[in-house]
Amino acid sequence: MSAEKTTLAFDWSCRILADNGCGFPAPGLHSFLFKPMFTVGGYEFNKPMLLALISTALVVGFFWAAFSKPKLVPGKLQMMGEAGYDFVRRGIVYETLGKRDGEKYVPLMVSLFFFIWIINIWSIVPLMQFPVSSIIAFPAALALIVYVLWMSLTFRKHGFVGGLKNVSGYDKSLGAVLPLVVVIEFFSNVLVRPFTHMVRLFANMFAGHLLLVMFTVSSWYLLNSWMIPAAGVSFVMTMVMIIFELFVQLVQAYVFVLLACTYIQGALAKHH
Repeated sequence: MSAEKTTLAFDWSCRILADNGCGFPAPGLHSFLFKPMFTVGGYEFNKPMLLALISTALVVGFFWAAFSKPKLVPGKLQMMGEAGYDFVRRGIVYETLGKRDGEKYVPLMVSLFFFIWIINIWSIVPLMQFPVSSIIAFPAALALIVYVLWMSLTFRKHGFVGGLKNVSGYDKSLGAVLPLVVVIEFFSNVLVRPFTHMVRLFANMFAGHLLLVMFTVSSWYLLNSWMIPAAGVSFVMTMVMIIFELFVQLVQAYVFVLLACTYIQGALAKHH
């Protein structure tokens, strides 16, 4: 099966016990490759890029509509906006950074949370059916934003020498093991942290999308002759995966923002 014949993840003509000779069209990397949909100013836009733009517009549009004309007695839209904003502010930012230090970072964390949540949710939206965060460039860009903020706060708060001590875990009381600890901590904080921050979001959504596509494809592929009961089992698993993905999508947005707040908290903490 060639990528040119693939729509989303498989060739619709492939069925078990069919006479066309094709086997089970297993989902793979071709499920994450999209041809450009249109070009603007020399820049090509494919499906994930378009979904990311729509997600940005939804986040901005929703909070603008909710808070552009706030009322003392809020309407339904304002109540939803306040509930979402307060969930991130009190449940993540204040719990990690405290109210005094965390207040200025609330808008960024709210934006990150809802943007990540929406780009994840696309995986179960009919016709869209693709989590944008399963393309590693998007988690990488978001992790880079957090990384730049974290590093800039670290060196602004502690100065150059103090910043190096902060990211390397420098502590004279460690004695002879100090050089080893410094190397490990520096490598972990400066290189491993941003990588795992990015990969955690990417890998979960990548794997979840593959599983969801596999059960969806199986449901169609097995829907033929005496294999129809097996197709029913696969369809049930598809529904289970959708419910599970709803949970994972929210958790991944929560974890990403929680880790971002943790990194900022470490940048602002006094070095001992």
